[in-house]
Amino acid sequence: MFKEKILVIEDDIQIQNFMIYTLENAGFQVNGVPNGKDGISYVVKENVDLILLDLGLPDMDGMDVLHKIRQWSDVPIIIVSARYLDKEKANALDDGADDYLTKPFSATELMARIRVALRHYYRMNPIETKKEDEIYINGNLKLDNGAHMFYKDGQQIHLTPLEYKLLLLLMKNPGKILTYHTILKKVWGEGYGQDTQVLRSTMASVRRKIEKNPAKPEYIETEIGVGYRMREYELKE
Repeated sequence: MFKEKILVIEDDIQIQNFMIYTLENAGFQVNGVPNGKDGISYVVKENVDLILLDLGLPDMDGMDVLHKIRQWSDVPIIIVSARYLDKEKANALDDGADDYLTKPFSATELMARIRVALRHYYRMNPIETKKEDEIYINGNLKLDNGAHMFYKDGQQIHLTPLEYKLLLLLMKNPGKILTYHTILKKVWGEGYGQDTQVLRSTMASVRRKIEKNPAKPEYIETEIGVGYRMREYELKE
């Protein structure tokens, strides 16, 4: 039986053991290392399906580990760190981390983040190459990229070109935090890297069209100071 392999790079033995115990009980194959050098060496030699990476390592900063691994691998990496500042979270996500989990966290939250990261990775890296006319479905939302149409509860919703590009990006990445910088670069282009006001304005417009109550969004969550996340739902009947 295939077991996905997870590498835990964490110097705190109690936290490392907690994560290993939780993941092994969930059916994963898990290995733990206490420092960045050993973590990088392990990833070079072994195939892993996901990495849990602490930032406060004894031999090198976790961000340096992230940068080195990203030079050759797109394996999902979830940061698990006591660093809580929004700027640090945004920097890690912009530099290639798939998610950011602030310590302390529960086993339930850890497992939820891992499942989302793995689903996103497999969706973005299918055996067969995805086509540009892909159809994306999340709950009662459906985006047909081939027909360039968007539907909510089966009813077509008109979107402006910018609204469509923004929603397409979010629906391609359900469950994944997208930083302000990433969204602006992907939707508006390089020149809008810091213009969060234009993003907030367009996001407000999108929410008015897809949310029952834009003030309490069910689909597009705000990660304050960091970016936005499209919540992932099963297909609703």
